[in-house]
Formats: sequence, C-alpha cells, structure tokens
Amino acid sequence: MKKKSLLILVGVVIVAGSITGYTLLNKSLGNKIAIESVIPATGQNNSNSGSGTAEAAQGQAPGAAVTAEQLNGEWKIADTSKVYWSVTTSQETVNFVDKKVQGSWNVNLDDNTAMTGQGTVDMNALDSGNAQRDEHVKSGDFLSVAEHPESTFTVKSFSKLPAEWSEGKPVPVEMKGTLTVKGIEKDVTFQTQAVYSKGQLLLSGTTTVTFGDFGLSNPHTIVLSTENNLDVRLELVLNK
Repeated sequence: MKKKSLLILVGVVIVAGSITGYTLLNKSLGNKIAIESVIPATGQNNSNSGSGTAEAAQGQAPGAAVTAEQLNGEWKIADTSKVYWSVTTSQETVNFVDKKVQGSWNVNLDDNTAMTGQGTVDMNALDSGNAQRDEHVKSGDFLSVAEHPESTFTVKSFSKLPAEWSEGKPVPVEMKGTLTVKGIEKDVTFQTQAVYSKGQLLLSGTTTVTFGDFGLSNPHTIVLSTENNLDVRLELVLNK
C-alpha cells in the first residue's frame, strides 16, 4: 500500500513539474522579430517603386549603368545594418536581431582576389523581443556573452563580380570566410545579393550553421524540440 502511494506521489510530482516547466517555457515562446531585408522583395528592383525622382535627383536614374569608379574602394557598414539569427522549434521559428554591426568591404571589380571584408557584431545587443529569453541565451549556458561579447566574420574570398552593374539591380556575391562565435571559429559561405542604390551598397546574405559548430548544446526539452541548424542572415547597408 505504501509502495502504491509512493508511486502515485511520484507521478503527481512529475506531472506537476511538467506543467510548471511547460508554463515557464510558454512564457519564453513567441517570435517577436520580423526579418527586414534591405533589398526590396518586389523583383528586387526599384525601377517601378516610385523612387525614380529621388534617384534621378542624385544623378542616378533607375536602371542606369553604375561605373567602376562608383563601386571600387572602401565601403563602411552603416548603423542601419542588422544581423539576424534564427532557430526553428517544433512550434515556430524564433528570430534574434542585432543592430550593433560594424565593418567594411573593399570592392575591386578588376581583381576579386584583392577584395577584403570583415564585420563585428556586439552580442550584448542580441534581441528577440523577450528579455527573459535573451538573458538566458546570453548566459553561460549558451553564448557566454560576458566572456565573448563579440562575434566576427572575416571574408577569405569573394566570387568574381561582374564588370557592369545597373542601379537597383541585384548582383550575386558568394563570400567564403570564418565566422567566430563564443571564441570558436567556423568556415562558412554566405550566399548574398548586392545592390547599388542611391550611392549605397545593399547586401543581403544567408548561411547556415549548427549549435555544435560553436560548442553549444541544442536547447530542446521534453515538451519542445529544436532543429540543430541556426540560420544567420546579413542585412547590411554600406556607405563609401
């Protein structure tokens, strides 16, 4: 009889613990960050967007040829740039955004091997719109932001860029390099699109890594499974 009572008590504790855990988990669920691309989605071309007057006023009509002189040289990442990190669970995809991005891209249309690029992200600024979730992700259980406050990407090679560009027209650019998170390096390839628009370079690119690439454990639980992949997305605005 005592044994049966003990089993019932254990069962009640397990159920109660599961309900409490699920309730706490629910408080940290919910995607609150929408990914915003710097390149317009409608054909990724501004020629029909009604912005022709503004572009023409700056001496560059929509679809007009862009010269090598306009493109070549050093470009700095503007403070309107963002980096997104996305993880997919059994319930949803949760996006984190980081708006503190710095870096540069040295463009050389004549010699892609002479181009260089690098970027730094302040991981303290990582934001999912949920303070409790953000605090947990930045803790020693995952990113250890106190010890590793920055993540970096250093480009090792660029694909060859076309000699001719047009205002507002996307150009495919493959960037191979090293992504460093939590002090751990991982070789990755960003598949990107670059657009010259109104005197700026717009760069939108993605790559996929895993939790294990950076010594992280998959944060799945009894009530919530998490895919092992992490999507990283660059949405950069660069000024010369």
